[in-house]
Amino acid sequence: MIQFDFSKLSPQTVWQHFETLCTIPRPSKHEQQLRQHLQDWAEQRHLDTYVDEIGNLIIRKAATTGKEQVVGVILQGHLDMVTQANRGTQHDFFKDPIRPILKDGWLIAENTTLGADNGIGVALALAVLESNDIAHGPIEVLLTIDEEAGMSGARLLEAGVLTGQWLFNMDTEEWGELYLGCAGSIDLEVQQALEYEVAPANLMYVDLLVSGLKGGHSGVDIHLGRGNANVILAHFLNDYLTQSKGRLVEFVGGTARNAIPREAVATIAIQVEQWAALQQALAVTQAEWQQKLQGVDDQIQITAQQNSNPLNNEVIALQQQQAWLQALATCPYGVAQWSKVLTDVVETSNNIGVVKLTKEVAKALIMVRSMVNQEALIFAQNIQQHFANFQIQSELTPLVSGWTPNPDSAALKCLQQAYQSAFDIEPNLKVIHAGLECGIIAEHYPNLQMVSFGPDIQGAHAPGERVKVDTVEKCWKLLVTALESVK
Repeated sequence: MIQFDFSKLSPQTVWQHFETLCTIPRPSKHEQQLRQHLQDWAEQRHLDTYVDEIGNLIIRKAATTGKEQVVGVILQGHLDMVTQANRGTQHDFFKDPIRPILKDGWLIAENTTLGADNGIGVALALAVLESNDIAHGPIEVLLTIDEEAGMSGARLLEAGVLTGQWLFNMDTEEWGELYLGCAGSIDLEVQQALEYEVAPANLMYVDLLVSGLKGGHSGVDIHLGRGNANVILAHFLNDYLTQSKGRLVEFVGGTARNAIPREAVATIAIQVEQWAALQQALAVTQAEWQQKLQGVDDQIQITAQQNSNPLNNEVIALQQQQAWLQALATCPYGVAQWSKVLTDVVETSNNIGVVKLTKEVAKALIMVRSMVNQEALIFAQNIQQHFANFQIQSELTPLVSGWTPNPDSAALKCLQQAYQSAFDIEPNLKVIHAGLECGIIAEHYPNLQMVSFGPDIQGAHAPGERVKVDTVEKCWKLLVTALESVK
């Protein structure tokens, strides 16, 4: 397949760097190759580099003449990307390049994630480092690892290394918005060893598939009410297997705790004479969900296919089957609380991102977010107790702190003025119901003044992810204008 010609896009300096990011694999926790490439690239340009103990890359560029005494600015993004592909798409994220196309002004990866989250932010920072025509004070570029799979880069960021006083995070996804706050989060890891037993004789095995959903970002998109394949399949299995006395063999859905699951599949065992009734039940369920998701997730499909190669004719022990399916089907999901302070902002939510019930492992990964750290903890503990009621144990990961807004910061005022100067309109000020690294970085550098912005990105964390090309150019113009105006 021919690679996309990035030379058609402007500004070239930014898109050339994004092209590099499309060709070097960068799944979460596997950013070494990209980090080494960028470190070599920087050192070839006589820029100072430093890799801290966890693996974050810091690149420094001295101030231009006459700007040595102005405020130092940290440009921050993350190296890793969410790696998801459509069912049936052959793509090895550890080897294969991302292959975008240009369509109606958007750069799109049709069957995989694009990595615009946060590749565009990284490319913008690299373009500043490469520039020789921007007047700026001291620049530090902080490129963290593992943002999408635990934020360990930010959590274990070395204190005392950064010297800048302001930080521009370039990891939000709506152009025209300046973000000054974000949600905190906690991951719930539910695990239990499963017991299998020999299935009753003369059963037929069937694979059930929920597919066709949009998926999306578990924070930014949670309020849209899109279908969650894990939730939909758990509801069906809990009801149908209880009524039919059918048995569960496996249940696998979702690929990441912070992505709304688009697909889920289960293998069940039923009496042969129940095949027709199963198909009818699926048709009724699909129609019900099509009505519930009308205008939101219209392409949902729930299908069944006979399985001629079952797992050694074994099924999950009945008590565990019932416990897991009831726990999943009745678990809170989605928006739990809207903010009473901020208009149209989700305060607290959760996402049942991964379910895997197999002979090898039985687990569910659930991500809780809240604009209020204490509320995130309380909600996560409530979900933990919910599973404990079914004798299923779980663990909570450490709280990832949210970012408390500071509407009076000088960094924000600088970007507001730069936006007004560059585009002759006022930007919107927002907080985001998603995890930015700003709150965690503030734990290590409490005096930093931070603002976040970015281009229009749609479908982050899902195949079909896209970025609006002209908003990348606008981000570049804003960034350059702001850096030149820092005093």
